[in-house]
Amino acid sequence: MNNIRRILGVNLLHNKGITGKNINVAILDTGMYLHNDLHNNLVTFEDIVNKRKESYDDNSHGTHISGILAGTGRQSNGLYCGIAPDAGIIPIKVLNNNGTCDSENLFLGIQWILKNKDNYNIKIVNISIGTTSSSCDDENSLLVRAVDSLWDCGLTVIASAGNNGPGYKTITTPGISRKIITVGTNELMTHRQNDGSYKITYSGKGPTHCNVPKPDIIAPGSHIVSCYYKNNGYISKSGTSMSTPIVSGAAALLLSYEPSLSNQNIKEIFCKTADDMGYDIYTQGCGRINPYRALLSI
Repeated sequence: MNNIRRILGVNLLHNKGITGKNINVAILDTGMYLHNDLHNNLVTFEDIVNKRKESYDDNSHGTHISGILAGTGRQSNGLYCGIAPDAGIIPIKVLNNNGTCDSENLFLGIQWILKNKDNYNIKIVNISIGTTSSSCDDENSLLVRAVDSLWDCGLTVIASAGNNGPGYKTITTPGISRKIITVGTNELMTHRQNDGSYKITYSGKGPTHCNVPKPDIIAPGSHIVSCYYKNNGYISKSGTSMSTPIVSGAAALLLSYEPSLSNQNIKEIFCKTADDMGYDIYTQGCGRINPYRALLSI
């Protein structure tokens, strides 16, 4: 994380006091363990799966995502500080202990956000999960319409492109939405399996089955070190799931600096200030996110 923050210029923004303060982010995932790097960021917690009241994570995915986005780095003396360490986190547990969920739970999580966005000053929604898309009809699915409703309410919705590449037309739902910001990566993603072996996956690529150019932006997604859900530790994970909170954190930085920005403003700023990594539009979208340049453009 330290190297990523340096590459993306995030350290320079932190040095200027731009840290995501007063911006709350809802994270639809497996919940959040109250890691030393995260407990001060917790705004509230909602458990769609098990109806528990106290924040927890029985999988680790949501804790890792939260740490990338807003971890303070306290446990590591700042080494594994997140992108927006003063942002507020609202974990909404929609995934079970296996990291899977049915569409109903995800839809209920989105409905909770729509109902409570003003009560908890939610500005950004991070969705580091997705399901396979197989036809243009999926763009009119209940899930896509639900995330579009979040966007239409003024929330900045940021979702992963999925790990189903390297072929084209492999963006996952809800990343196929025309409105939201869809995040991929140009990096090979290595995952350690339970048996100790390693598996390599690739970012989902556009276009969608309705020929919409996606992803919108890319971010680092390989060997990202962040908070672990046990013993205040850290772990390395790979995937566009990890790329997504980098962009969500960058959005929190922009909004903490200029609260009047709309979700469309943020999407356009990210696009026009991205670094061209030399790939086609269906692999990199506008390019790799550059938070420092994005903020300078405001």
